Amino acid sequence: MESITELDFGILSSEELRERAAKEIDKAEVYDADGYPVEGGVMDPALGVIDPGMTCQTCGGQMRECQGHFGKITLSKPVVHSLYAKKVRNLLRFTNINENGNVSCLLKNENKPLRKSNRLTEDPETGEEVPDIDFDKPYTYYEDGDKVQPSEIKERFKQIPDEIAKKIGVEGCRPEDLIITHVPVPPVTMRPSITLETGERSEDDITHKLVDVIRINKRLQNNIEIEAPDFIIDDLHELLQYHVATLFYNDMSNVPPARHRSGRSLKSLIERVQGKQGRFRQNLIGKRVNFSARTVISPDPNIGINEVGVPFMIAKKLSIPEEVTERNFEEMKKRIENGPDEHPGANYVYPPSGKRKRITEENQEEILEEVAPDAGWKVERHLNDGDTVLFNRQPSLHRMSIMAHEVRVLPYRTFRLNLNVCAPYNADFDGDEMNLHVPQTEEARAEAEELMKVQEHIKSPKMGGPIVGMLQDYVSGLYLLTQPDRTVSREKAFNLLTEAGEYEANLPNKDEISGKELVSLFIPEDISLTINEGEDNQVVIKEGELVEGVLDEDALGDYGGEIIQQLSIEYGSDKVTEFLNRVSRVGAIFLTQRGFSIGLEDLEVPEEATEQIQDMIEETVQDAEELLDEYESGDMEAITGKTVEETREIRITKTLNEVFADIGDMVSDNFSEDSSAYVMADSGARGSMQNVTTMAGLLGQNSVRDQRIQRGYKNRTLSHFKEGEMSPRSRGFVSSSILDGLEPEEMFFHQMSQRKALMDKSLRTKTSGYMYRRVANALQDLNVEYDQSVRNAQGDIIQFRAGEDGVDPQKSDRGKISTSIELD
Repeated sequence: MESITELDFGILSSEELRERAAKEIDKAEVYDADGYPVEGGVMDPALGVIDPGMTCQTCGGQMRECQGHFGKITLSKPVVHSLYAKKVRNLLRFTNINENGNVSCLLKNENKPLRKSNRLTEDPETGEEVPDIDFDKPYTYYEDGDKVQPSEIKERFKQIPDEIAKKIGVEGCRPEDLIITHVPVPPVTMRPSITLETGERSEDDITHKLVDVIRINKRLQNNIEIEAPDFIIDDLHELLQYHVATLFYNDMSNVPPARHRSGRSLKSLIERVQGKQGRFRQNLIGKRVNFSARTVISPDPNIGINEVGVPFMIAKKLSIPEEVTERNFEEMKKRIENGPDEHPGANYVYPPSGKRKRITEENQEEILEEVAPDAGWKVERHLNDGDTVLFNRQPSLHRMSIMAHEVRVLPYRTFRLNLNVCAPYNADFDGDEMNLHVPQTEEARAEAEELMKVQEHIKSPKMGGPIVGMLQDYVSGLYLLTQPDRTVSREKAFNLLTEAGEYEANLPNKDEISGKELVSLFIPEDISLTINEGEDNQVVIKEGELVEGVLDEDALGDYGGEIIQQLSIEYGSDKVTEFLNRVSRVGAIFLTQRGFSIGLEDLEVPEEATEQIQDMIEETVQDAEELLDEYESGDMEAITGKTVEETREIRITKTLNEVFADIGDMVSDNFSEDSSAYVMADSGARGSMQNVTTMAGLLGQNSVRDQRIQRGYKNRTLSHFKEGEMSPRSRGFVSSSILDGLEPEEMFFHQMSQRKALMDKSLRTKTSGYMYRRVANALQDLNVEYDQSVRNAQGDIIQFRAGEDGVDPQKSDRGKISTSIELD
């Protein structure tokens, strides 16, 4: 059998449709008085059967044997194929029937294809002027003011020779096939009816549309036969065109959608195929799978980064097939005794015959007597601690959106996740749900453990730095624990370590233990590292001892995490995993014992500083007013390349932004270092000093589209201000802090900028998601070969060396080859 190298799509011609159709469908009635399908109706048994016991009249097959057959509706008058209405318009403009009855066509150079704007203006045979074609969307055409009927278009197109049709852009069909004379009737199996609770049948939307087409077609035929007035025939012809068009696509512009009596739009043929809910993306690319679970996630700092907490309820439903051997025989018997309702138990057994048998109270004893080791028996057992599963959070935007975890069976009803793994999943705990998949074969589990385990993805394949790292409470706890003057008694140190699960520790033999000494217990002895974080903090580790600096997000966090990065390079993923699990637990336990909360007093600055802040704001507003006076007097000089108005806005914005930065420095200098807000911002655990400034100092200038607030009614931003006023307060400058509360106009301006930010984020997410899907589909057949070349499915070379440098970022030091890695 030859391989398929090319697939061409075309339009089904009327002749082909007549040959393929199993039956002519010409009756609008669907069922007779006894509830049986009417012969010649849209549910005719010749088109296939969907009821048990009925036989297809075309192939003789029953429900599960017959895939269905197409029928046809012969139209009383031709109609335009609505999906190709623009194509028909172009072909009409490229062609002309002259006074001799011959068809003339506009032909261009073969290397320059015809465009929509081209048209035949003069007949090459007779020299007569060719009238233009007016297109009245969606499917009506006029020539010299007269409507061109579909039957006339079909006759014109029939006269176009094949070789000329190809030159004017018609491939895969004949031009006359764009005018429909027969409508295909899909098989019954494609549009099955359902029986409601009341016993009534409910028909598919396509069936409803086909009945509409037949009914109007019949009325049109009858009116033609009795020679009814032209306007009645034209109206019915228009209605027939509408029903055929909305059968194909019920969401065309300029066409009212066909609806049910309830007002719901009917789902047409194209709507069944395209989009997220269509056949391709919903049923072919996207699939439902067994051996999976989904529930809400919640945090658990007591499990490791490689682990996932699975509720007992889910562990009893999901199972793994395990072959019964001499080694596990007694354990498997115990599982069968426990049955499906007691964990750890089993749900099914596979005897040597291979036929699955559910374990019940009635057959438990019988199965226990029959089961034997090394005889081909398999037991579908419950999930155990340590089983390998795949964990996924949607949307799956990168490789780390699905990783392998080890099961920890726990009480309650949520999946439990270590907080350090939130970043790669982009997960939080405000109601997020995640999916769990259970690999069913040894090969699948081995592959997941080797390639997909969380510890193998601590470093990002995007930038070669850690994507798994500590956050929030962990960072705050270790930041406080490693402060220069932080010590704990020897007894408290042992209590802290024990509660964190550390039962062996070589503490210094002294009464007071510093926080740095506690953290140093978990750093490998032969690692030395200096992290420069600016003048205020330099982290220095010498031979496993933290001798200087405070641990914060730059040292331990995701994306920054220099200690995690160096451990990964020097020791590999096992050591990094151990370090993250142990140190984060110590940080969390210390923070719990110390206590950590935030209140209004954490945001207060001394009264003297508050007065200075007010003076700075007043001085800045005065500076801005002076700039406005300078502009109004005409003394302001324009910046090169800018207008005077643009210069005014640039200088005012610069002045107002400078005071925000200055007040930020003052708030930072006057904040208590014990303040929870300061700890979170300075450590990088949550927020920034800019957030603290807005809470305790001022909100500053609000901007929309990178400008001060401009829009308003009659040249003023709000009715509270004078017409044409440009003062800082009237243009979005907020001198209040969140702690003091905002004035009404300040609140309004603040919401304007926040609304813009919210809308940008929503729209950006939608656009980037669509772009990602297109790129992923375009690149899905690319593969990195063993010679490091990138090739597609046909073997074409896309890159001679992957990434141009052959470096896997995930194995690199932030994209560079580490000097500590020995190269062959």
